[in-house]
Amino acid sequence: MYPQEHQFVVALCDIQQQQGVSPPPWPGVPQTLWVGVGCLCRAASPMGSSSTSSPVGRGRAEMSPLLKSHGCYAVPAISAPFPSTVWQVIDAVAQAISRTPGCVLLDVDAGASTNRTVYTFVGSPEAVVEGALSAARVAGQLIDMSQHSGEHPRMGALDVCPFVPVRNVSMEDCVTCAHIFGQRLAAELGVPVYLYGAAARDESRKALPSIRAGEYEALPEKLAKPEWAPDFGPPTFVPRWGATVTGARTFLIAYNINLLCTKELAHRIALNIREQGRGPDQPGRLKKVQGIGWYLEEENMAQVSTNLLDFETTPLHTVYEEICQDAQELNLPVVGSQLVGLVPKKAMLDAAEFYIKKEKLFILEEEQKIRLVVNRLGLDSLSPFHPKERIIEYLVEAGEVDGGLVAKPLGAFVRAVGARSAAPGGGSVSAAAGALGAALGSMVGLMSYGKRQFEDLDPIMRKLIPPFHQAMEELVAMVDADSRAFSSYMEAMKLPKNSPEERERRRVAMQQGLKRAVGVPYGLAERVSRLWPALKELARHCNLACKSDIQVAAKMLEAAVFGAYFNVTINLRDIADDEFKRVMSQKVSGLLEEAKQGSAVVLALLDKRVA
Repeated sequence: MYPQEHQFVVALCDIQQQQGVSPPPWPGVPQTLWVGVGCLCRAASPMGSSSTSSPVGRGRAEMSPLLKSHGCYAVPAISAPFPSTVWQVIDAVAQAISRTPGCVLLDVDAGASTNRTVYTFVGSPEAVVEGALSAARVAGQLIDMSQHSGEHPRMGALDVCPFVPVRNVSMEDCVTCAHIFGQRLAAELGVPVYLYGAAARDESRKALPSIRAGEYEALPEKLAKPEWAPDFGPPTFVPRWGATVTGARTFLIAYNINLLCTKELAHRIALNIREQGRGPDQPGRLKKVQGIGWYLEEENMAQVSTNLLDFETTPLHTVYEEICQDAQELNLPVVGSQLVGLVPKKAMLDAAEFYIKKEKLFILEEEQKIRLVVNRLGLDSLSPFHPKERIIEYLVEAGEVDGGLVAKPLGAFVRAVGARSAAPGGGSVSAAAGALGAALGSMVGLMSYGKRQFEDLDPIMRKLIPPFHQAMEELVAMVDADSRAFSSYMEAMKLPKNSPEERERRRVAMQQGLKRAVGVPYGLAERVSRLWPALKELARHCNLACKSDIQVAAKMLEAAVFGAYFNVTINLRDIADDEFKRVMSQKVSGLLEEAKQGSAVVLALLDKRVA
C-alpha cells in the first residue's frame, strides 16, 4: 500500500511461451491484490501481444518510486524438475514476480500466436528491479529460445524491459533503473543486454526496432560486429537466451486492430500508417507509431499490431480511424480492437472527447466516457474490457492506503477540520466550498436540460454544464492538495539545522514549501475565476425553480476565493522573494475583487428575473 505522494513507474515484461497453445487462466496469480507503494511495473512487449484472456492480480506490498518491468518471451524447456506445460511456465514467472518483496503483480497477458506473455507489476525502484530479475531467473531456467517461434518480433527470452514514469518520477530515475537492471542481469546470467530509448548511449540504439532487426536468428552474426557490442554482458551468442533490451521511455500503448483478412493485407495497412513506412523514401502517416501485420490463429483473424510510442502525438482514436479508412478502401472489415496490458486514463479520455465532438454527444461522467470508447473502438471484441483492471490510474487508486480528505464521509471531513490540528484548515475548506459551488452550477444546468418544457435551452445548457462539471472535479482534488502543501512546509521545518549546509538546505526547503502553500490557494482562486462568465449566463437562462441554488453557488464560489485570498496572503509574509510576493499579492487581490463583482452580478441578474 502506498500514500498518495509516492512515485510510480510502469515496467513491462514479455516472456516466450509454447507456440500454438492458448493458456488457460493460471491459478498462481491472485485475482484481488492491492497496488503497492511506489512504481507501477507492467510487462509488455514493444508490439502488442494478443490474448483472449488477461487475468489481473492486484495486491498489497510496500514500495516506493520508479519503475517498469520488462518484456519477456517464454518457451518452456521440457526438463525436470521444472513444469513443462505452458500455463505452469507462465505461472512460475508470475509467482517469481509476486513473491519478490515489495512487488505487486497487476496484469498477465498471454498470446498464443505471438508466443509471448506480458507481465505488469508495481513496486519501488529497488523492488521492481528485483522483480524483473526474479522473472529473468525463472525465464532463464524454463525457456530455450532455440526452440521458439512466434508472430511477434523477438530476440530474447526476456525480450524487452522498459521502465516508464507514471507519477512523481523523472525519466532520469527510470534511466538509472534500466542501467542497474541491465548491468545486474548481464553479470548474473552472463547474457548480452542492450540499452534503448532514453537510456540509450548511442543515437542509433534509441529505437527498439533497429536493435531487434534480424531478431533472434541474426544474433550470432550481429554480436560479432563491433558496432553491435552489447552495453552490458559478453558479445557472445547465448542460444538458450538470445539477448535482452532494457531502457526508459514514456508510456507505450500496445494496441491491435482486428481485421477479417490475410496477414499480408494487415501488414500492408501497417506499412501505410507506421512512421517508418516502407523505408526512408516512403514514410508512413502516423508519427511515433510502430506497426506490423500478423495473423491471430486462435481467433482466425488478422491484426494490425501497433505500438503508440507517444499517445499525445498520435492518440488511440487516430490510429483506429486511420486503419479503418485504409481497410474501407481495401473493402476489408474491421471487427474491433484490443489493448494489451494497461493504458493511461488520459489516452481513453482523449478518445472519448474525439467521439463526443465528432458525434455531437453530451457526456459528462468519466465512467460513461470510458464506456463510449470501449464501444467505439470495440475494445471488448476479443475479451471483456474491465476499466478498473486495465486503466493504470484506477489500479493505483485501488491501492491507496488513505484516499485523503475527499474519500472521507462528510461528517468525518467536518470533524477532521474541527480537530486540534493545523490541517485540514481554511485552505481545504475553501476548496470544498468552491467544489460545492461548481457542483451547484452543474446541478442547475442539468435541471434545466433534457426536459420538453426547457427544450429551447438544450443548446445553451450543453455549452454551460461542462465547465462546472470539470471545475467540480478539479476543485475537489484541491481539498487534499492544500493539506499536502501545508504538510510539505511542516516537513521542511523538521529538517536538521546543525551545520551551515543543513541550515541552508532547510531554508531552501522551507521557502519552496511556502511557495507551494501559496500556489495551491492561488490556483483555487484562479480556477474559480474562469467560472464567472458561465455562471452569469446560467443565471440568465436557467430553470427559475433552481434560483436559490444559483444564489448559493455564487456565494460559495465567492467564499472560496475569499478563503484562498487570505491563505495566500498569510503565507506570503514569510517568503523572502520580494518580487514573487509583489506579483502574487497583486494577482490574488485582483481575483478577489473579480469574485466579489461576479457574485454581485449573478445575484442581480436573478433578482431581475420573474418566475
